[in-house]
Amino acid sequence: MRRGIYHQDHEAFRALVRDFVTKEVVGEYPKWEKAGQMPRDVFGRLGELGVLGMAIPEAYGGAGQEDFRYNVILQEEASRALVTLSTVRTQLDVILPYFLRYANAEQRDRWFPGLASGQLLTAIAMTEPGTGSDLAGVSTSAVRDGDHFVLNGAKTFITGGLLADLVIVVARTSTDPENRRAGLSLLVVEDGMEGFERGRVLDKMGCKVQDTVELSFTDVRVPVSNVLGEEGAAFGYLGHNLSQERMTVAAGSVAQARAALVATIEYVSERKAFGKPVAGFQNTKFELASVSTEVEAAQAMLDQAVLALVDGELSGADAARVKLFCTEMQARAVDRCLQLFGGYGYMMEYPIARLYTDARVARIYAGTSEVMRTIVAKSLGL
Repeated sequence: MRRGIYHQDHEAFRALVRDFVTKEVVGEYPKWEKAGQMPRDVFGRLGELGVLGMAIPEAYGGAGQEDFRYNVILQEEASRALVTLSTVRTQLDVILPYFLRYANAEQRDRWFPGLASGQLLTAIAMTEPGTGSDLAGVSTSAVRDGDHFVLNGAKTFITGGLLADLVIVVARTSTDPENRRAGLSLLVVEDGMEGFERGRVLDKMGCKVQDTVELSFTDVRVPVSNVLGEEGAAFGYLGHNLSQERMTVAAGSVAQARAALVATIEYVSERKAFGKPVAGFQNTKFELASVSTEVEAAQAMLDQAVLALVDGELSGADAARVKLFCTEMQARAVDRCLQLFGGYGYMMEYPIARLYTDARVARIYAGTSEVMRTIVAKSLGL
């Protein structure tokens, strides 16, 4: 279906990204998968192209374009090439908005040039072994000691934590028995601070290029000047960016489902069974017609939500609806596509197998499908 959300500048950016992915990523991607991470120099090259600094003000080496459509294009072009740039996606879509919104002038001078150039890599540490989605239950503590906070605790499932130079840590700086959400702050821990350690690199079933690690903090002295925003206000900050985080996941889900559809059409057109192409069987035609219809429905829903996000009008409930629909659609679509590959679909040498394993986490991170349903239900007065 015709899409009308992009303009000439967006398409020029798409051409830039497509060229980069084709020349710099596709051939190297298998090595990255085996290594379990993207090489650090990839971020530097993306910084040189201006990709990492699109939303950063021009005064710090960026382009000053806080337009989420550029972020969506980055995902679409990676998926089109059957690769992912998930750690880049996390830095741009999930973490950078916190710096853009809450960093003060001194912090901007200190960090923004490196963020734009790709010399400073980031992670955000919210989840703890015992908290999951219950951010009000964070137990990592930060106690004020003069001009520093003394940070203690542990975090898990931290994307990009292996190479991160700056880690935004959600920590409890005060306790209010009447309000569990009060007293949380965002502290920026810098690589090399004594007591900050990276633990295991977690072995995931999918998203192999996206390093995911455990982090620990033992009496880490974090300067008060590294607090993002107001002390004790972090819970509200975390909620502010949730709609964009959920659009990020939804955009990836639609792009990857479309990539699965294209790959499957190519495969069934070449693969023969019982003397004719698999594409010639009615079941194949009906299955792919159904997948195509679902992809287009999700794309239309996503595009309207992206425009609403760009205009600052996307509600939390609508973001939940879009994430729920798009990620559940992705699961159905990729599963049906893999089935048409037969036994080859189960082999990791075929991209459809990776698309299948990568897809599973989309219904978990940035809020599970169950949480999305709860949010939607509340918006209905239920």
